[in-house]
Amino acid sequence: MASLENIKTPADLRKLDRSELDGIATQLREFVLQSVSRTGGHLSSNLGTVELTIALHYVFNTPDDRIVWDVGHQSYPHKILTGRREQMSTLRQQGGISGFPRRCESEYDAFGTAHSSTSISAVLGMAVASRNAKRDRQHIAVIGDGAMTAGMAFEALNNAGVTPGVNMLVILNDNDMSISPPVGALNRYLARLMSGGFYAAAKNVGRAVLQHVPPMLEFARRVEGHAKGLMSPATLFEELGFNYVGPIDGHDLDALIPTLENLKALGGAQFLHVVTRKGQGYKLAEADPVLYHGPGKFDPSVGIQKPKAPTKQTFTQVFGRWLCDMAQSDARLVGITPAMREGSGMVEFEQRFPARYFDVGIAEQHAVTFAAGLACEGQKPVVAIYSTFLQRAYDQLIHDVALQDLDVTFALDRAGIVGADGATHAGNYDIAYLRCIPNMVVATPSDENEARLLLSTCYQHPGPASVRYPRGSGSGATVSEGLDTVPLGKAVVRRQGGRIAILAFGTLAVAAGKAADALDATLVDMRFVKPLDEALLRELSQSHQAFVTVEEGAVMGGAGSAVLEFFSRERIDRPVLQLGLPDRFIDHGEQAAILAGLGLDAEGMQASIRAHFAEMFNNERAGS
Repeated sequence: MASLENIKTPADLRKLDRSELDGIATQLREFVLQSVSRTGGHLSSNLGTVELTIALHYVFNTPDDRIVWDVGHQSYPHKILTGRREQMSTLRQQGGISGFPRRCESEYDAFGTAHSSTSISAVLGMAVASRNAKRDRQHIAVIGDGAMTAGMAFEALNNAGVTPGVNMLVILNDNDMSISPPVGALNRYLARLMSGGFYAAAKNVGRAVLQHVPPMLEFARRVEGHAKGLMSPATLFEELGFNYVGPIDGHDLDALIPTLENLKALGGAQFLHVVTRKGQGYKLAEADPVLYHGPGKFDPSVGIQKPKAPTKQTFTQVFGRWLCDMAQSDARLVGITPAMREGSGMVEFEQRFPARYFDVGIAEQHAVTFAAGLACEGQKPVVAIYSTFLQRAYDQLIHDVALQDLDVTFALDRAGIVGADGATHAGNYDIAYLRCIPNMVVATPSDENEARLLLSTCYQHPGPASVRYPRGSGSGATVSEGLDTVPLGKAVVRRQGGRIAILAFGTLAVAAGKAADALDATLVDMRFVKPLDEALLRELSQSHQAFVTVEEGAVMGGAGSAVLEFFSRERIDRPVLQLGLPDRFIDHGEQAAILAGLGLDAEGMQASIRAHFAEMFNNERAGS
């Protein structure tokens, strides 16, 4: 029997007899399960793409033929078959391989992905480049049914369908439906028939014969369209210029391989609809694909065990409870999420307020403008969205919300370092890209209770406002039960110290507080990046010789820059040390370790402050 261990590259896979591939699929699925159970990562989606991955690398000449995986969290089987099997033990760990495709990681990763719905655009670009270079190459986009809800996917399809001479295949990996057994064989037969040379040739001959009889040609087109419409959901994609094939069983290599071979021979713009099942082959994941979507470490023989009740609430949980409490208090509140119900903590809200809950799919641009429309009519929309995904709706944020000064509240989860998901998901830029927008409020809570207070404050503000908070839990602060607010733009002095004032924006205030204790510095919980507490800054500049700004966000254009701009405008001559995230993309790893490596733990802050203001500390020692 062929062994997975002997497959170092897809070329080794292509040497195998077709009869050996089912055994490879069994081994690959088991390897994925065992590997993810030891490292954590995405499981359900990867178990569902085992056969599809094998078929693609078996039929196509990778890496010369290009495969782009969208969103990319289903690419573990691809990584294993492309020389990274031994590295899977380092998955998503500092210094290890990424949980998503990366061009710098392997020549088989044709395009870096992690945000959804980019694959068709990228593949079209590659196909046009190959056409222009007169290079015979295949270009394949594998996109999930969730990612197909984004407008960008349809923008790319619309463009591709009218682009001449391109060789591209779009594979819709549909894992939200199933092929019932009675029609499975028929679907396989139709897919092979519709993708085969005879069908294409017959269609072309028919066009050639009937083009001289226009009424008959139009009649034939209608008959073909209606017939295919009865057998498959082909109409939309064929109207966009693609030859639609499917749906076929994505776990059936006997259907996948000949169909892919036929489509490869046809060339042009092809669309293959493949149906798979999340968690395929592991009963626990099949039964609950959401639970097994992105698990931590677990025992596969036992499954994921219900964790003990956490001692600290996560910021996501704080938001979820606040959202329900505020909705109970204000009937105008509407909750919106772009396909992140669980991740954004909105499960209870959906259950309690179903008529006021909207999951708009992976459509961040629509989510923001939809909220703007609601706000125009007196509703109070709260958009729960990851910081990294709000980047995708920046124009809508400016043009549709802020320019019209509409009352929309943005709850920005996963702000700052996110850990194992790495640079693609890091919320490092929201402070910089939000604070430059007129009318926008930017709030940075330092702990869980502050998060609730600032959510209420921003919700009550009659204009656009955002509250950013990190992944996971904070210091474990006791969270109040009410819906109290704080004065907009007012900071709080947490510790009164000597000549240095540390201005903390967000949850790094806890580490900054320890550094302040060690240095006898003043600690200010700034609470807001915009508006800044300018009155307090003026006051502190009279009693302090130097300032330090601390933020879990990009230093360039961030909160520290806001302080410097204010000092410059006010002609306040005080040195400012900016501590935050450097001007580079930060790789995956454990959150605390990454922050420590960047000098953003208490010890690192203290060392940076002592080094930057060495003369001040030396004079202090000399004076004593």
